[in-house]
Amino acid sequence: MVKAVRMLEVGGPDVMRYEDIELGTPGPGEALVRHKACGLNYIDVYFRTGLYPQTLPAGLGMEAAGIVEAIGAGVSYVAVGDRVAYAGRPIGAYAEARIMPVDNLVRLPDSISFDTAAAMMLQGLTVQYLFHRTFPLQGGETILFHAAAGGVGLIACQWARAIGVTMIGTVGSDEKAALAREHGCTHVINYNTENFVQRVKEITEGKGVPVVYDSIGKDTFTGSLDCLAPLGMMVSFGNASGPVPPFALNELASRGSLFITRPSLMNYTAKRADLEMMAAHLFAMVESGKIKIDIRQRYPLSEIAQAHRDLEARKTTGSTLLIP
Repeated sequence: MVKAVRMLEVGGPDVMRYEDIELGTPGPGEALVRHKACGLNYIDVYFRTGLYPQTLPAGLGMEAAGIVEAIGAGVSYVAVGDRVAYAGRPIGAYAEARIMPVDNLVRLPDSISFDTAAAMMLQGLTVQYLFHRTFPLQGGETILFHAAAGGVGLIACQWARAIGVTMIGTVGSDEKAALAREHGCTHVINYNTENFVQRVKEITEGKGVPVVYDSIGKDTFTGSLDCLAPLGMMVSFGNASGPVPPFALNELASRGSLFITRPSLMNYTAKRADLEMMAAHLFAMVESGKIKIDIRQRYPLSEIAQAHRDLEARKTTGSTLLIP
């Protein structure tokens, strides 16, 4: 038996139960991973509330790091004793241990701790695909990135600086603005005291930006479109304020033949070769010191409900860990 978080219904933080479950043994192509640390991400809220549907009863959590304790038949990517990490489906990382498909696991370099890995896999791989695959940045661009003081945002601040990109970031307080600047964000806009569309136009001398990375959703969607230069791309990769409402495609034409995409990490890592390439790039950025993973909150896994409350109340900054 191991402790894990389970939910029988969707709803608020109190639907999550911390209870004993039977783990079993790994089958073909699977490995049993004993978790040392688990990551907390806003996508977990979407699954908990039912915005992203899943079959119930179910677990929660999409990233963790730990040690392989057992493997099933036909496993070649990992061996017993390997230090590993993962991000993505199947959901259920909020647990002391679990059985995972080995295709989802990557070996950790000795230089990267379990805490760092669990805090960066989903968020760091997200920045990797956003900056190098969804809208490949060459250096020299000026971009807009919402929620610049969050876990993804602080990695994006550093990554943008490392590749020579000028980042305009939005935040919700002066304290978060200072944090984003410390991590390399060039221009920071407090959207509670400033009009972010107006400020972006001022910063870019009326030109707008070639790309907006938006994980906020409903509250920022229209404004984000208004920040784009003609032929610019809107990258909507989250819904922290709620899902984007339906809109007419002509809105893209009237603003200058804009592009829009709704990417998902799981699609970008679906092929093993892509996952290994992206993880190697992320590990190299961290090992070089260009990106430091800022872990600002730690909760015992048993206090998962409070962790979710704090996340939804926007009390957290940087990365958050759950400790089994």
